[in-house]
Amino acid sequence: MNFGKKSVSGKREKINSSSAKIEKTAGVTALRVLFFGLLTIVAMGICLGIGAFRGLIDSAPDISDVNIMPMGYATFIYDSDGNEIQKLNSSDGNRISVSIDEIPESMQHAIVAVEDSRFYEHNGIDPQGIARAVFVAVKNRGKNMEGASTITQQLLKNNVFTNWVHEGSMERFRRKFQEQYLAVKLESSLKAKGLNAKDIILENYLNTVNFGAGAYGIQTAAQTYFGKNCADLNLSESSVLAAIPQNPSKYNPKRHPEYNAQRRKKVLSDMLKQNYISQAEYDEALSDDVYSRVIQDSDSTTDQPYSYFVDALVSRLKEDLMTQKGYSEIQAKNAIYSGGLKIYTTQDQSIQQIMDEEFQNPDNYPAETEIGLDWALSVKHADKPDEIKNYSQEMLQKYFRDQGDEGFDLLFSTEEEAQAAVDTYKAAIVKDGDTVVAERTSFTPEPQASMVIMDQYTGYVKGLIGGRGTKTASLTLNRGTDTYRQPGSTFKILSTYGPALDTDAITLSTVVADEPYQYETGTPLKNADGRYHGNVTIRKSIENSYNIVAVKTLTDITPQLGFNYLKKMGFDGLVDSTAVDIRQPLALGGVSKGVTTLQLTAAYAAVANKGSYLEPVLYTKVLDQEGNVLLDNTPAKTHIFKESTAYLLTSAMEDVVKYGTGTMCRLDNMSVAGKTGTTTSAKDLVFAGFTPYYTAAVWAGYDNNIAVPKSSQNFHKVLWQKVMSRIHEGLPDVGFEEPSTVKEATICSASGLLAGSGCPRATEYFDLDSVPTKRCTQHYVAPTPTPTPTPDANSPVTPPSEGETKPENSGGNPTETPTDPSPAPDNPSPSEEPQE
Repeated sequence: MNFGKKSVSGKREKINSSSAKIEKTAGVTALRVLFFGLLTIVAMGICLGIGAFRGLIDSAPDISDVNIMPMGYATFIYDSDGNEIQKLNSSDGNRISVSIDEIPESMQHAIVAVEDSRFYEHNGIDPQGIARAVFVAVKNRGKNMEGASTITQQLLKNNVFTNWVHEGSMERFRRKFQEQYLAVKLESSLKAKGLNAKDIILENYLNTVNFGAGAYGIQTAAQTYFGKNCADLNLSESSVLAAIPQNPSKYNPKRHPEYNAQRRKKVLSDMLKQNYISQAEYDEALSDDVYSRVIQDSDSTTDQPYSYFVDALVSRLKEDLMTQKGYSEIQAKNAIYSGGLKIYTTQDQSIQQIMDEEFQNPDNYPAETEIGLDWALSVKHADKPDEIKNYSQEMLQKYFRDQGDEGFDLLFSTEEEAQAAVDTYKAAIVKDGDTVVAERTSFTPEPQASMVIMDQYTGYVKGLIGGRGTKTASLTLNRGTDTYRQPGSTFKILSTYGPALDTDAITLSTVVADEPYQYETGTPLKNADGRYHGNVTIRKSIENSYNIVAVKTLTDITPQLGFNYLKKMGFDGLVDSTAVDIRQPLALGGVSKGVTTLQLTAAYAAVANKGSYLEPVLYTKVLDQEGNVLLDNTPAKTHIFKESTAYLLTSAMEDVVKYGTGTMCRLDNMSVAGKTGTTTSAKDLVFAGFTPYYTAAVWAGYDNNIAVPKSSQNFHKVLWQKVMSRIHEGLPDVGFEEPSTVKEATICSASGLLAGSGCPRATEYFDLDSVPTKRCTQHYVAPTPTPTPTPDANSPVTPPSEGETKPENSGGNPTETPTDPSPAPDNPSPSEEPQE
């Protein structure tokens, strides 16, 4: 290295030269640019981070709107006496809410010890847990990571961030950040309100968590595994349940008691370390043979099929939630199956049990019972793998008829015979390479029947049967509420005689000619017995169910009037058209769609309830999870008939049961009024009637709408009579109360006028404004005068005694003045029976 004068001078010049200065300035500038660039990037990063941070916070749910209460609580149904009759729940909605006071401390401490040891210390997030989780993640290079979620965070994840099971990595980061933010906000907001934040969070967490085997929430878990309420759990049992939530499948004590035992030991160890239990308690719990007490039944959460009453209730409740509360169909279903509702029904368990027993008694049915087939099949054929072909029982029926079996009617002698038909058809349509997607097969006894019983004074449905035979599934065909069939002559009361009496167009004593008659279309009309009966009263026509008189009467008052009355009685299947239902056949129940057994029962209940219709009620009220009234089901009352009209119809229908077509429905212990109905070819058999206590209608027939054999056409009456006899055991027969607007009169049963001399007499009831004022004279026969004997000239004349007058003479011969026929009394004594 040269440090000479010349060398130093040269270096000085080089340093002071303009080019050197330029290079130096450029370098400094570059450093400044780089520095400021880095500062800018850092600032931008910080801003972006702050923006992202703010964005995550701003997009998080508002803490005031956050609902940490779990969804999916079981709904309970109660009978009219408040007894539980059914539990409704979805697959993840069978929770039963309990308060923190009902959860033993051993259970609280067990879940805290194993899931969040610093739960009572942190403010919603656990920094130590987060640091530990990060360390483990780095150490294991992302494998075997530990969780750091607190119980507060887990509660938010399950009840607020419910879509976490489907999230990606970025969504998971977003959710975890918001989860931690809300955890802190939740605890602070609860404390600010003066509430015990930890108790509230732990209570909701234990009511939320999945304990496996379809058990959600601690109360359901305690019942599922140990058959007891959670309040009765001991330390040993609590530790079993606390071991489950980390992996509900693996640690299920029914399926994998060995894995649960390993986890349970950790639970107890953590409780010991955290001073929740003593060494003695730890040892005692470990030595307990707790798994011998675990209920070893099926993990299936499917209960027995709902009853027909519950089927109808669920359907009605869903409809009411949609129409009255504006719920969508999905919202209504969620409320019913996982809304924690309490539904108080009108069902009387004693009445329902009687109905169930009689409908299950084979002695009440025809000996020639057959087996009906309900079948459907879905197939993916190999030649069209992207399509699903559906096959129905009607297609099966057509197949066999096309094969030459014209009488194939889907009725069989045995279930084996029915299954053989299914197998034959499947062999014809399912080929090698085809895939069966789904199949439904069920067998039902035929003919079928349904029945509904109501309290006519409240509208409450006390019992309901939707079919005979074993019920194999919930929400299946309910013939009591869903099946529309022809009501036959039961409609005569509702469509014809009721409206005609109500408008004073007729009285029960009105005489109508039962003679050859035809509809306006020219179609001849016949009575059920194929005979004509001459002049008959309305009462007699009702008693014997004469068709011609009914159609004549409806024609006189017009089918439109009868239709208007029917619409007010809840028959929703009627079509407002003169070409469809506003026609003469309406008198005989000839309607396009038909009616349900429930609708017919409610209509007859209106007659029994003095003419006032009450919409049939299946439940009285519904309470939500908080005990608030969600639905109040007070039935609306609709005036249909005058009270006098209702009584007159009742009186006539008493004769139907005493003397007419309904004698098989007489009760030894109770007054009964009712009406029979049988449709063309006996495809539908109906009886609707009532007592002073209850109204009931029964329907019978084949599901496929074929004729019931003549030998089997009375079994529905047997069912009605047996059920109603048992229901009324011990009840006093108070009879049917006669209103003040009704008056009795003795009439001529041939003319319907007030009875005169020589008339066939009967006592009849009338509305006060319709009592006949004319007296019948057509049966009067003048007495033959008795000739006065001519006295013998030789006989002495006896003088008249005192007070006796001598008859006047005309032409010298004494005569006897004819005696006027004495009129019959208008008001015979109440004990005088009608003479039919």
